[in-house]
Amino acid sequence: MISYSLRIFLSVAERGSITKTANELFISQPAVSKTIKSLEQKLSLKLFHRDKRHGLILTDAGEKIFLLAKQMEQLEERMYETSFLEKNLLGGKLRIASVPIATTLILSKALRLYREKYPAVTVEIKEGTPADIQKLLESYSADFAITYSPFGNFDAEILLDDEMVAIGSEKNFVEFRDGIENLIFCRAGFELVRKLFNVDAEKNLVVQNAETAVKLVEHGNGVGVISKLVLSTTGGRVKICPVVPSIKTQIGLAAHNLNDLSPIAAEFVRFIKISVRGE
Repeated sequence: MISYSLRIFLSVAERGSITKTANELFISQPAVSKTIKSLEQKLSLKLFHRDKRHGLILTDAGEKIFLLAKQMEQLEERMYETSFLEKNLLGGKLRIASVPIATTLILSKALRLYREKYPAVTVEIKEGTPADIQKLLESYSADFAITYSPFGNFDAEILLDDEMVAIGSEKNFVEFRDGIENLIFCRAGFELVRKLFNVDAEKNLVVQNAETAVKLVEHGNGVGVISKLVLSTTGGRVKICPVVPSIKTQIGLAAHNLNDLSPIAAEFVRFIKISVRGE
């Protein structure tokens, strides 16, 4: 079982504050400080930098200990989840990292099915760009993710194919090249294009979400570049044309090991496949 001192350490690392940890766990601030100091002495490591402006910040060694402690915490959670399964009392907390388009097209359907069968499970969905999702997986802050390729070193399984298209152009296609300027991107799409071409964010317009990008195009602010799947959810009425060369990508499941998910995560994945493929 994960030790008391490691639980305190995880809480302080996630909150960056001894005060917040003490309030959250209903213990005194001196007790939290003493526990962290004792853990540092046992490990012979400095786990935190003390910063007046930003609070407690993990050292490089602290980051490594944090990842190991998170893995221990997940293993303990899985022990209890397995016990719940054996007794037909499935419960616990499931954390899913997702790009917004996956939440709209995939998770929304699967979540309804899952909650109907397993109302005792708490599901937390953390949305972000593909770069955000990668960080959540790397830090073991999500049980699995639904995100865009490339998936790096993570285990992955493809769910949907997608491609980038141009919107609002008077031409029959938009040609991509290094240094292209004056286009409108949403954040996730820009991340994908920048991996393939030398594109400068300052010489193009990058907005947070697809609806904003479409509205800017509709109001005559320029040519947009957007995922075809994302565009299908906006309801925007704009002329569509291909980009050359074509930029194709995929949305898929990703995890450290998809064949070794916790029981509640594996069951949710099963509902995702039902929603997408009818399996």
